[in-house]
Amino acid sequence: MTTTPAPVRLGIIGSGEIAKSHVACYRGMPGVTVVAIASPTPGHAAALAAEHGVAHAYTDVAEMLRRDDVDAVDVCVHNNLHRAATEAALAAGKHVYCEKPLAGSYADALAMHQAAQRAGRMLHVQLSTLFSGEVRAARELVEAGGIGTPYHARCTGFRRRGRPFVDGHGNAAFVQKRMAGGGALYDMGVYHLTEMLHVLGNPKVLRISGQTYQQLPMDEARRAQSGYDVEELAVGLVRCAAGLTIDLIEAWALDLDTLEGSSVAGTLGGLRLRPFAHFRSAGHLALDAKADLGLAQFRWERVRGDHPGLSDTHRHWIAALRGAITPLPTSELALNAMLISEGIYLSAARGHEVSADEVRAASRSTALPL
Repeated sequence: MTTTPAPVRLGIIGSGEIAKSHVACYRGMPGVTVVAIASPTPGHAAALAAEHGVAHAYTDVAEMLRRDDVDAVDVCVHNNLHRAATEAALAAGKHVYCEKPLAGSYADALAMHQAAQRAGRMLHVQLSTLFSGEVRAARELVEAGGIGTPYHARCTGFRRRGRPFVDGHGNAAFVQKRMAGGGALYDMGVYHLTEMLHVLGNPKVLRISGQTYQQLPMDEARRAQSGYDVEELAVGLVRCAAGLTIDLIEAWALDLDTLEGSSVAGTLGGLRLRPFAHFRSAGHLALDAKADLGLAQFRWERVRGDHPGLSDTHRHWIAALRGAITPLPTSELALNAMLISEGIYLSAARGHEVSADEVRAASRSTALPL
């Protein structure tokens, strides 16, 4: 006998490309209704609502949040607007799904995390790669002791020419520190950092060293139009508890063919995330293993009984709202990634390694009002 899923009623804050993709995603989910869309930009919410058959549109976010028929809110605005939108929704008693990164600064991210805890509401962050077969397999392998004790990890992200707006896609807000808070680290690095932190059990960060760059030429007219003032390349070394280290490189623009992908070294073996592979030694034999992740997904669900919501960020969020699963700690992972990212920025500015406590003490709110 099939059961009708519990209804979930959502409000959307934002009306850009991310909001459009989220609304389209929810439309395909049984029992999920987007009740209303709110955007301070006149006409934008109404246009998106009309496009997707959403009944209500607002320019006043607070007015939408007063609706009793909105159970939870999806925040789809630029990074430095996340805090205002999230805290307003939490104060209205709503659960919150927030786009990545958690905020534009560690101070704001921490405030949002704490506000959710005080309100007793879920704060789920859009970290889609956590639900990939590669990350699930890596996490399972590490938890089972398959590589022994991890001692070093590497996370990388690469685009040959992929700076928003100046290289032809996205809008200028993505390259403005006032709106975005940061560049490649916040846009792409958050995915690679959080998935690695998740695989490693979200280790305690002790010290961070890093450098950022904006060196490659760009169209000068687009540079002037955009106000481009964020990094295109970031590198870092993170020292964690128990001697664990993480090195990272995140590139929006880099004249290479590619970068080596993310990996973990352990005392009994190593693993690479993409393509997924497990390496170990048996005596004098160096053994390399691949995995059938499609079969693993099938067995996780059909044999072990995993909920389908463990394989997709939006389905995960909806299943958590229905009480069907315990949500992954995306807020905690995103907060730790913010600490590392801001540590790289602070280290670059000061010219030396910084402690996690120094980052916490130096971090300031960059939040903007809605």
